[in-house]
Amino acid sequence: MKTLTPAQPIVQVRELTMAYGDVDVLRGIDLDIHRGEVFALLGPNGAGKTTTVEILEGFRQRSAGEARVLGADPERGDDAWRGRIGLVLQSWRDHRRWRVAELLAHFATYYPDPRDPTELLALVDLTDQDDQQVDRLSGGQRRRLDVALGIVGRPELLFLDEPTTGFDPQARHEFHVLVERLARDEGVTVLLTTHDLVEAERLADRIAMLVGGRIRACGTPSELARRAAAQAEVRWTADDGTSHRERTEDPSRLVWELHRDADGPIAGLEVRRPTLEDTYLHMVHREDDGRDAVVDGAMDGEAQAV
Repeated sequence: MKTLTPAQPIVQVRELTMAYGDVDVLRGIDLDIHRGEVFALLGPNGAGKTTTVEILEGFRQRSAGEARVLGADPERGDDAWRGRIGLVLQSWRDHRRWRVAELLAHFATYYPDPRDPTELLALVDLTDQDDQQVDRLSGGQRRRLDVALGIVGRPELLFLDEPTTGFDPQARHEFHVLVERLARDEGVTVLLTTHDLVEAERLADRIAMLVGGRIRACGTPSELARRAAAQAEVRWTADDGTSHRERTEDPSRLVWELHRDADGPIAGLEVRRPTLEDTYLHMVHREDDGRDAVVDGAMDGEAQAV
């Protein structure tokens, strides 16, 4: 098994392609994920997020391109390699009649250096449910158990595929706190796929936007917002009481001009800069229009990998 140096990305993808018959799901993805990152793959349903993750997990054979995960080709990953990754799938409804602590202890036997199940229950806030049957857990509790099962083997890389679909706000918040704790305190690298903009913006160090089978942009949430072609909006109230709004690529200049021409303070002056949502919607709309949606400057990494 090849050993990664500290400087090497934990995930490396070049020109990754996947086709199902005549349908191209992935159309040449370049991607680097670094050790210790929480990396979000954001995109609408059908964009290819789950296909990408399944290829990187070694569960699906790619059509073309290169992929390295923890230094190995995932198509050839052995048991030792699989012991270094953790999986939290979109849905998992097996083991319903097991009790929580028993299930964790059973899974721990598959790994050479597992976490202590009791400590793990405390980490995911399920200590009080240790003797409860799995099928009696709430949705949020079941998802936290899924995470516990995913990290019982002390993985270096954790895959979270649409982890909070169908969650109520409280369960979503609790899950986000858990992921942040794993990344901050445990040093686990996390690859998260989601179509939830708020989730991606809260959790991710970097976000890649996958639209139409291509990475359209990649960066921190603030970088993506700055790169967006979407314009800022300036709002103000004129002396006669009428409200105005204007979109511009140079809001600073517009504000300066308003102050220059005004007789006094400008009422209700507000600048709304592009958000992650603006960037995302811009990507999707341009894809729907059949235009090239790559954000200028997005492909600025080594070998044009994001």
